[in-house]
Parts: sequence; C-alpha cells; structure tokens
Amino acid sequence: MPEIRQNRTGEKRLLAVLTGLLLTGLFPPAHFSWVAWAALVPLFICLKNTAPLQALKLGLLAGMAHYLSLMYWIIFVLDHYGNLGLLLSIGPYFLLSFYLSLFTALFCWGMVKITRCVSFPWFFVAGLWVALEYLRAHFLSGFPWCLLGYTQYSHLQVIQIADIAGVYGISFLIVLSNGLVFSLLFRQTPKKKAFFRVQFLLGILLLSAAVSYGFYKTGSQETFDPQKNITCAIIQPNIDQSVKWDPAYQTKSINTYRRLTLSVSSANPRLVVWPETAVPFFFQDPSDLTEDVRLLVQAMHTDLLFGSPAYRRKKRTYVYYNRAYLLGSDGRTSFYDKVHLVPFGEYVPLKRFLFFVDRLVAGAGDFEPGKNVCPLRNGNPTIGPLVCFEAIFPELARVQVKKGAQILVNLTNDAWFGFSSAPYQHL
Repeated sequence: MPEIRQNRTGEKRLLAVLTGLLLTGLFPPAHFSWVAWAALVPLFICLKNTAPLQALKLGLLAGMAHYLSLMYWIIFVLDHYGNLGLLLSIGPYFLLSFYLSLFTALFCWGMVKITRCVSFPWFFVAGLWVALEYLRAHFLSGFPWCLLGYTQYSHLQVIQIADIAGVYGISFLIVLSNGLVFSLLFRQTPKKKAFFRVQFLLGILLLSAAVSYGFYKTGSQETFDPQKNITCAIIQPNIDQSVKWDPAYQTKSINTYRRLTLSVSSANPRLVVWPETAVPFFFQDPSDLTEDVRLLVQAMHTDLLFGSPAYRRKKRTYVYYNRAYLLGSDGRTSFYDKVHLVPFGEYVPLKRFLFFVDRLVAGAGDFEPGKNVCPLRNGNPTIGPLVCFEAIFPELARVQVKKGAQILVNLTNDAWFGFSSAPYQHL
C-alpha cells in the first residue's frame, strides 16, 4: 500500500508536481484524456496525514506545475502582440499561473478539512472542486480555461450528461472517480470500511448512470431530415497577423476571402463563415471594399457570417466593438457585439494604473462589451454567434439557445497564439 511518512516532505512535493504535470497532459497537445479518471490520485496520496496549511502549500505547488506547463504560450502572446518584450512577459505569465493555482491550493486545504470530519468525503470533495471551478469561471471576469470536464470532449458517451449538469457535472464525476480510486489503495478501519462500501457503491451507480445516459442519448438521436440540413462553408484564409491590420493590405485580404469563397460556390452553401475580425475595417462605413463583400454575397446567393470591428459615437468620443455580422443575400444585415471581452486582449482593466500595458489586439482604441447576448436571424436557421474567448463560457451558449439559436458558431482568430497548443486547448 502506498504510504508517505509525514516527515518526507520532498516526496509529497514530487507527487504534487507530478499531479500538476498529469493535469497538463490531459489537454492538447498530449491529450491523455482517460488518465483524468486517476490523475488526482498522486495529489490525494501526498495530502494523506497532512496538516491544512501544508496542504495549502502542496496545492499551490501542484497548481503552479500545472498552469505554468499548460499556458506557456502566454509568453509568446505578450512578447509578440503585447509589446512587453520577452523578460517582461514572464511576469504576467507567472502572476496568472499563481492566481489560478490559488484555486488548487484552496481545494487541497478544503479537502483535508473534509476528509477529517465527513464519513462520505468524496462526494463533498468533488463538490468542492466544482464550486471552485465555477468561482474561477466567474470571479474577476472569469477564466474557465481548460476545466477538468473538458478533457472528455472526445468521449461522446461520457459527455452527454452535460446537457443536464454542464461541464461542471463531468468535472464532478472525474474528481469522484479519483477519490474512489484513492480509497481503494488504502486499508480501512472496520467502521470506515462500511462507510467506504456505501460510498463506493453510490459512486459506481452514479458513474454508471451517467455513462448509460450517454449511450442512450447517442443511440436514440433521430436521423437528420435531409430537407432540414444546410450546407455551410468555413473559410480559413491564414492571413499573417503582421499584415492583417495594415490598410495597404486590406484589398488583398478581401480578394483572398473572395477567391476562397467562390471556390466553394459549386457546393451551394446556405451559410458561409469567415473568422473573427475577418474584415479588417469598419464594415458599417460605405466603401468600395464594403460593397465588394455585399456583391460577393449577392452573387453567391448565400448568407455570410463574419467579424469586423465596429464603432458608435458617444458624446465627444467613439466606443468600439468586436462585432459579428450576418449579411443576407437579400441585403439584410444583423449583428452581435461581443459581450465577454478578453482582459488585456481587447481591453486593459484598471487602465488608470496599468497605462503601460498595450492591448494585444490591434485596432483603434479599447473595445466595449456588447449590451446583450442575442442570436442573429436572416430567415432560417437562427444563428447563435460566440466570438473567440466567449466559447469557453458555457452560460453564453446556453443563453443563445434559450433565445432561439438553432446553430452555434464560434468566430475566432487564434493566429496570435502562434504555433502552440493554445488553439487546440481553445477548441
């Protein structure tokens, strides 16, 4: 049986670091997704017979190992597009990793407290993990990047329960599984053994019910009616970020989109999708390039969903938006302004104090958040746009669907992540 003596703090630290690296390995590029169901066991082992304060430190260590290895790409982004330089980029990278690690530290502290006073600890421990994930997703604008439940995205039968419990429900099942595996590794006193058997049985029943529900859902879906299907064309232009916002390159950029879009015309797409800020100018202003886009849509007899910066006058200044347009072949235009902006990407929080930090997104001035989440309608189907970062906030997708969206489309520009794992983590 695995056991760690209380004075062997070095071994505990190694197990904490191992857990952090295992958590990183659950996500792209490694994506060892099935390891998730036991990845926390080394952490649970090192927390056994550990004081709450030491558990807090071990949790912080595990979190730092995880987030520093997971989000290494932040240095590249801040260096190339935040104009901070390589050395200054390391500071925010460590600060963000430290902030996120605090949630892991709080989890470890809380877990030690729970296991000392609760007979059925693992349901409460899993609930604590989910509560902290939810807090991380909403506190200080929220950053629900790579939640534990997302590791199972490729396992359809496992994730069907998300239509009831969301990604947090999947995280709950994973942490519960880790707790049950951990308990199997250690001898129990007769009294604890009785409690464990009940807890283990309930856990197995819950996991079995979730997977059974997944098989039921994936096996009982009605066959799609071909008359209700639509053909969509997704255009990926691969325009370099270094020239995207250059006014001298605008015509070439639109010509690239036109050429690629016309190349799929034989498929008669009902909807064509261009990326976030695909049109690197103010589409709302009349211009030859704006007219070129409108004429392309008319010639294709299709609807076009694309991104563009936008503005409106506010007193003596202008406010800017990251906007998604739906342009119909009949000339009708509707739009959605991005509601959840990227801190330090599309606006600088506390700019009065952080005046030296540039936004990562080029363009004119800081963006303002949109007023409300709304689907776009130009006939059928009704489209629920999610712009870039918004895709990691499940409540935004839920609101779009509740308001009538039949298709969810994520418009994004992940080119500024470079050749890193970040675009795959985002996906």
